[in-house]
Amino acid sequence: MYEKVNPAHPDKIADRIAGAIVDLAYRESDNPKVAVEVLIGHGLCHIVTESSEHIPVTDILDAVDRIAGDVVVDYHEVAQDPILAQNQAEEYRCGDNGIFRGVPVTDEQRALSEAAKEIYAKYPTDGKYILDGDRLIICQSHASTETLRQEYPEAEINPLGDWTGGTDVDTGATNRKLGSDMADSVTGGGLHGKDLSKADVSVNIYAWLKAQQDEVPVELCCAIGDIMVDGRPYSEIVEIARAFIREIGGFEKFAEWGLV
Repeated sequence: MYEKVNPAHPDKIADRIAGAIVDLAYRESDNPKVAVEVLIGHGLCHIVTESSEHIPVTDILDAVDRIAGDVVVDYHEVAQDPILAQNQAEEYRCGDNGIFRGVPVTDEQRALSEAAKEIYAKYPTDGKYILDGDRLIICQSHASTETLRQEYPEAEINPLGDWTGGTDVDTGATNRKLGSDMADSVTGGGLHGKDLSKADVSVNIYAWLKAQQDEVPVELCCAIGDIMVDGRPYSEIVEIARAFIREIGGFEKFAEWGLV
């Protein structure tokens, strides 16, 4: 059983805005220290950013407008805590305590992810989908139930009826859809709105990639300040995650669908 939401879901809009801001921080520095939280809904977008790099407000407003449309933006930027920043001053060291799990993606999870992307390509509006064995549930906003039923005759379509979604009728918050992003790999750390020094990003990506390669579950833990994880320098894990993010196209693109 697996649930997937698409990039127009309010929580994913929040993730995408956070990712876009991290991308902006990486324009300012090769190795910024940044953490972003976004709450959006009903015409308002609240953003708090802790960053080692100043990000021009005009760039923030452009990113929000491109992703979320016409909303009122409340943006607050502060410097990263200087004591925590010192932890990373000389070399990459884990920016989080954490337990991390990578689990091979199942055929069911892969099938639902492919179906979600197929539906979203036709209907790029708020949607969520569940696959439980042979039971496919499609909840797609701004799409006729009858039209969807013709395209997906075996699925349960909009059980409550046609609906509208998005941030005009719901709120979204950063890292609230980790089950959709990580499937069975989900643990406590959030993927989005953080730079690569944060283990929540780099170790989660590394553990997931290792699980797909070895086809067995992977469990790792680290403490704030560790320089070794899984028997290798943390700096190597950061570079593996950096290559993954670059291949996808950046942190905003990563936020659209997550790891699965």
